[in-house]
Amino acid sequence: MGTDGVPDEIPHDIPTSARVYAWGLGSKDNYEVDRQFALQSLPHFPEFVDLARQNRLFLYRAVRYLAAEAGIRQFLDMGCGLPTDNNVHQVAQKFAPDSRVVYVDIDPIVLVHARALLAGDNSTTVITADMRDQAAVLEHDDVKRLIDFDEPVAVLFLSIGHHLLDADDPPGVLHHVIDRAVPGSHLAFTQVVCDDPERRAELDATANGAGMPWRGRSRAEVDALFRSDLRPVEPGLIDIVNWRPDPDQPPLAPVPEELSAFAGASKMGRDLTEYGGILRKP
Repeated sequence: MGTDGVPDEIPHDIPTSARVYAWGLGSKDNYEVDRQFALQSLPHFPEFVDLARQNRLFLYRAVRYLAAEAGIRQFLDMGCGLPTDNNVHQVAQKFAPDSRVVYVDIDPIVLVHARALLAGDNSTTVITADMRDQAAVLEHDDVKRLIDFDEPVAVLFLSIGHHLLDADDPPGVLHHVIDRAVPGSHLAFTQVVCDDPERRAELDATANGAGMPWRGRSRAEVDALFRSDLRPVEPGLIDIVNWRPDPDQPPLAPVPEELSAFAGASKMGRDLTEYGGILRKP
């Protein structure tokens, strides 16, 4: 542990998805390497500011649905990222005060900030773990303390699918908890998609070249990750901006000034979008 209370193993020399993503949401918890990666990449992929924000708005609608309509009271948020506004536990407990949440992220800076946010909250915790090792996640003491697998659970992989390389066995990762869970459990998933193979390959090369694992997929490739026994919740797997849109949901913090030139780029129609939805185990 460093003298500033931040773990020594926090990477300062390569960008991390948690910090880059959070910057688009207005967070100040990032380093120069994160900002430079974003500013160098955004001219080629300007949609990413919108996609980060669309994903965060989807999180609110998805968790609201799971807590208020599906009756879910326990949540596992894989690759949760840095806390901002309307985090999973805040949304879930707004609609179901008895909700329990476990956040999982490999970036140790997430643990530092989440601990401060969650001080005194015995129904919510954060663990530092690799979401690709789902067996280890389930064996963690805090998961055993808060998650009861005799009751339905929601597993969230939000803006995470593109960080699962083919070698990671994405279907195995995504289905591990659901296979153990009881009927009525749900899986929420989003990832960046592009049906243009050349642009998708360019994005993969940019992210992986910076040390950030990335595997872009087409919509059909994402659909193929999921077994047919999981039932999509209406309106199914789609571009998430169209998943039960709600103009009256709480707004996000303003786009940081340095990124404001890229706001609205997702409307250019260049087919780089965030895709996903919610699936239910019958």
